[in-house]
Amino acid sequence: MDQIKHNYVEINGLKLHVAEIGSESSPAVIFLHGFPEIWYTWRHQMIAVANAGFRAIAPDYRGYGLSDIPGEPEKTSFFDFVKDTASILDSLAISKVFVIGKDFGSMVGYIVALFHPEKVAGVISLGVAFRPPGSGNHQAILPEGYYINRWKESGRAEADFGRFDAKTVVKNIYIIFSRSEIPIASENQEILDLVDPSTPLPSWFTEDDLAVYGDLYQKSGFQTPLQVPYRIIKSKGEPPKEAPKDVKVEAPALLIMGEKDFVFALPGTEEYIRSGEVKKYVPNLETVYLPEGSHFIHEQFPDQVNQLILNFLNCHKLK
Repeated sequence: MDQIKHNYVEINGLKLHVAEIGSESSPAVIFLHGFPEIWYTWRHQMIAVANAGFRAIAPDYRGYGLSDIPGEPEKTSFFDFVKDTASILDSLAISKVFVIGKDFGSMVGYIVALFHPEKVAGVISLGVAFRPPGSGNHQAILPEGYYINRWKESGRAEADFGRFDAKTVVKNIYIIFSRSEIPIASENQEILDLVDPSTPLPSWFTEDDLAVYGDLYQKSGFQTPLQVPYRIIKSKGEPPKEAPKDVKVEAPALLIMGEKDFVFALPGTEEYIRSGEVKKYVPNLETVYLPEGSHFIHEQFPDQVNQLILNFLNCHKLK
């Protein structure tokens, strides 16, 4: 971990934190985290790809981790993350990159590939298959207690999270999201109450790991992370005018799906992936299933995931 360097890039008036390891002359890989994560979630993958001759870059999104918090977090959009990612690549003079995303970071990566196909050598997504914007509206058909339905409402998550310190919030979400069941609270229950206080952390996530997360969420708070990805669902934000008309990712792509990831149990998701319907939009997609894989598959099974990533990178890197 000590060999990972930490830098800041000024983008759109904000200082964004970028963790990095590997030679600047090596093929580049950018890692895009989900929630409740930060750059640190990619610690195993960054070192593995750097040791294999790649340059690994893992930013914290605006409002996450060590990056600046925007002046009005409640106005942050999904496309801010897409633009920031492209701007980071430009700032680091990276003309071609492999994009690896987890959870909603997968969608950030896919949209970067849609907007900037000339920059993207390949896309790897963990746990989330590409869907065209506006499709896959699970929250509309799941109960009111579904975690996204709760967290998209202003004030509800703040009251829930505010009962605990940042470290406990992250701990509880990690435990909830590690399960195969879709997180749904009962009418008089909050999402974090789905965890009994005596429940231990997953075996692959240590107290030291939790301390890193807790410290950085104590710094950043949860306002921007609740806005993106959860509260943008309610916004009427329009895609930028430069959005491509053809919603198809042509780059080589790999989906690594844990079969015990609760996302896989969301209505229609398994069928969408297994039937190949997803390939209408990502024609060059290969899917690999890990039978015991959870929502945090890259932390749970780092060696297996690293090998899948390296096989893909080596197959598609520029000669």
